[in-house]
Amino acid sequence: MTAEFIAAQRTDHGVPHAVACRALGVAPSTFYKHLDRSLTDQQVCRQATDAEVKRAFDRFQGTYGSPRVRPQLRRDGMSVSKKTVEASLARQGLCIRPKKKKGLTGQGPAHAAPEDLLSWLDGA
Repeated sequence: MTAEFIAAQRTDHGVPHAVACRALGVAPSTFYKHLDRSLTDQQVCRQATDAEVKRAFDRFQGTYGSPRVRPQLRRDGMSVSKKTVEASLARQGLCIRPKKKKGLTGQGPAHAAPEDLLSWLDGA
């Protein structure tokens, strides 16, 4: 990840890699070692998990969090833990959109109290 940043600084801003390495405290040999390195198995698995979590999250319009996304992923045949789903959601910056609360009663003149239909019992 640091090698990608150094390479981006070099291409985007013209900062030589030696200067960026010195500023970050990274040896230039480490930069070259990681520059052409392929993704590890863990990184590939994490990317696949992130894609599936994002797909399940988008399927429910962003209203499902990790407690509901995980069972959906399990139904789809993916075995993941709750913490893995939570970490994936956090890593991608996905947070649930709260549902709108629907009130049963309102306030104001349009929502006046109903007429007391049992008032005749008081006089009997």
